[in-house]
Amino acid sequence: MSDAIQTDLTVRPPSLPARIAASTMRIISRLGQEPLGMVGFIILAILCVVAILAPLLAPYDPNIQVLSDALQPPSVAHWAGTDEFGRDILSRLIHGTRITVQTVLSISLIVGPIGLLIGVVAGFFGGRTDALLMRATDIVLSFPSLILALAFAAALGAGLTTAIIAISLTAWPPIARLARAEALVVRNADYVAAARLYGASPLRILFVYIAPMCIPSVIVRLTLNMAGIILTAASLGFLGLGAQPPAPEWGAMISSGRKFMLDYWWVAVMPGLAILITSLAFNVAGDALRDILDPRHARS
Repeated sequence: MSDAIQTDLTVRPPSLPARIAASTMRIISRLGQEPLGMVGFIILAILCVVAILAPLLAPYDPNIQVLSDALQPPSVAHWAGTDEFGRDILSRLIHGTRITVQTVLSISLIVGPIGLLIGVVAGFFGGRTDALLMRATDIVLSFPSLILALAFAAALGAGLTTAIIAISLTAWPPIARLARAEALVVRNADYVAAARLYGASPLRILFVYIAPMCIPSVIVRLTLNMAGIILTAASLGFLGLGAQPPAPEWGAMISSGRKFMLDYWWVAVMPGLAILITSLAFNVAGDALRDILDPRHARS
């Protein structure tokens, strides 16, 4: 019996920096085997660079109106054409990248920790705590996310900040359910049993031993959810509940260009293509991350 206890006591989880470094190296080494995922990551990296350097990359001021150039088709002077006010659509798309990246990062920083915390607490403690947290999660999940986001945005008022809050309030339940499932598995691991034998407190076990092991799955789920979040943010902008004019938000650009769709297709199609490409990039990048971090979902 003492030998068995001694064996359990010698089980140590790898340190958090070591796990992060190992995961990073594994992702980089396996991305070469995921060409589609590599393309997704490259597109996302380009979007981040464009968002940072938007004032330098945009050929025109996105809000300057030149009525004499209104509704010009794509040309050498205006690669994506102009809108009804003569504003350069490409410049507005470039500056709109900042809004999209800001929205994605803000929602990730809100939804990720909230979903992770609720999920690991429910999975680790179980019992009434699990039942209470999961019933609250089920209540939020029972409503369509877009409808719930619209309700929150309408109640809080139009604006980018309120759109981010509204989407965050509806996007955390899938993260919480995933984190709970991971915590149910991790809490029975040998190193968690060893930590209990050493006298580690429940909070220490929860935040030092269990929560870090759930982070990779949460990151993958967040990446896969980003396409839906971008579409929800664009829908709020389309309905006038997101970033307000003259901000070059892609959904609002589609809304203003829909009335010219038949004769001046580029006004609505160009921001639609931007949304499509960005959503696809997040999808393929998330799919590649899932294959890399979770061998159970690897392609056959």
